[in-house]
Amino acid sequence: MTNEKLNIAVVYSHHKLGDLIWQLPYIKSISDHYNSKVTLIVRPKTQAKDILKDESYIDDFFYCKFRKKLWYFIEVFILYLFYKKKKFTHVFILDKISRPAIAAKLAKVSNIIGPGIKSQKKWLTTELFLTENDYKNLNYSEQSEKILKFQKISIKEKIPKINIRKQTLSVIKPNIKEEKKYVSFGVDSFELYKMWYEEQFAELANKFHENRIAEKFFLIASPDNSEVVKKIIDLSGRDIFYDCSKLNLLQVIKVIKNSIFFVGNNSGPLNLASALQVNAYGLIGNAKVSELTNSNIKPILPPSYENVFKKDRLEMKKINTQEVYNFITSDLF
Repeated sequence: MTNEKLNIAVVYSHHKLGDLIWQLPYIKSISDHYNSKVTLIVRPKTQAKDILKDESYIDDFFYCKFRKKLWYFIEVFILYLFYKKKKFTHVFILDKISRPAIAAKLAKVSNIIGPGIKSQKKWLTTELFLTENDYKNLNYSEQSEKILKFQKISIKEKIPKINIRKQTLSVIKPNIKEEKKYVSFGVDSFELYKMWYEEQFAELANKFHENRIAEKFFLIASPDNSEVVKKIIDLSGRDIFYDCSKLNLLQVIKVIKNSIFFVGNNSGPLNLASALQVNAYGLIGNAKVSELTNSNIKPILPPSYENVFKKDRLEMKKINTQEVYNFITSDLF
């Protein structure tokens, strides 16, 4: 579909990086369908302006914190002003949040599309909505797929991909020696029960190092979980680690891109590694591995694994270190 007058915004309010990454195929599909670049409206915590700046289907970014109480009304007004300034013809909302739809209605946007869950429905211009059962039983990717199908938008590729130019990474730290062999470990998670144990990461790093598979290990974690990184380093007893807990997302992308492979918990950095098309191994002990279907992630599961959520970190301990080592080396070599 071609129309030079189209101006399209896509809104996604979730704060987790992994959730945004899963939405990329659907955002690109919207752009492809209308043959028009989109403006992406997301939370600043996603750092989307940095990590998605080289994507050809995104024209601009706008950050909204999507706060509650008094900020709810302030942000409706901020979004209203932004919509009016940009003169959007379409606003796609890929979750159930209402304020982007309210602002679009006030700005007289012609096409306001979203799932239509609960109160959002009355602000949309579409006639087809997700049901309550859809919202409860479909994951976020499946919900977006259904929203787009209502609009007769085809989805050619469901696996998320992130494109980063070499020039983008060449000007940022850390400086990485290309002749060395690096591996990235994603050692924390926003949901702490999904974390493999520190002693297991330390043991795995030592095994890779002893067998000359890797010389240095990037330990990727958020600043809030820097103690996890420190504990792994202490338990290993070897000077083979780089603490990445103070790096921003673009710097994390650089270290992942320079790694032979990534292994880590079911969290944002794992999804990021997969989208960057780096060999990505996911430690899945208490989450649904079925949710990784549309990805390049290779799951490593414990014995007697069940495809259900269990908010119990002890389930992660059942993933044996030697079996993780064997799985990865067998797959790579």
